[in-house]
Amino acid sequence: MSDFALLIIAVVLFVGGHELLSHPLRRTLVRAIGEKGFMLVYSVVALGSLFWAVELWKIVPPDRLWQAPAGAYMAAPLVMLIAFILFVGSVATPNPALMGGGIPGKPGKVQAITRHPMMWAFALWAIVHITLSADSRTLVLAGGILTLALFGSAMQDRKKLAAQPGYSDHMAKTAFIPFMAQLSGRQPLATLWPGLVPVIGGVLLWAAMLWLHPMLIGVPAIQH
Repeated sequence: MSDFALLIIAVVLFVGGHELLSHPLRRTLVRAIGEKGFMLVYSVVALGSLFWAVELWKIVPPDRLWQAPAGAYMAAPLVMLIAFILFVGSVATPNPALMGGGIPGKPGKVQAITRHPMMWAFALWAIVHITLSADSRTLVLAGGILTLALFGSAMQDRKKLAAQPGYSDHMAKTAFIPFMAQLSGRQPLATLWPGLVPVIGGVLLWAAMLWLHPMLIGVPAIQH
């Protein structure tokens, strides 16, 4: 079996294992092995399959499926900056959309931008890398992460809506797609500001990755 075929299997295991463990199998496994046991199984499957996929990505020869337009190279750093700000904001404050994220109330600053800031951070990363890398191996790996981020978020909304009182009100005040709450009038334009901590943390992470990208990946983060 080729390394590329194994990469596809690893990504399917990563995405499928996450969805199966997060939704249909979670309750059964928690009853059988407890919450800590479930988290151990979940972590082994998720991290193990992701590590396997990344290692396979490294050894699959890159190809070129298309040439990204010049505008995509110019927009990519800005999109990645937004992704880093969303990611920092997602870990800086509790999010009712996540498991154990608390009771829905007034949406946090980053949640006013999108109900799923962490998942959209991953999704934006995937979109940028698929567009610019334009190779088969990245399409598989980043495409799997993109699918997991967006489909997983939608599934989480559905699960929370059924299980948690008040989540429907939280959904009504927020938006799935970033900035749509402001564009639709559900949130005032002032809520476009995500807060000082997400901005400072996001800028620092963004700058660090600009510096580290050539050493970690082998190509500069900003290309022309």
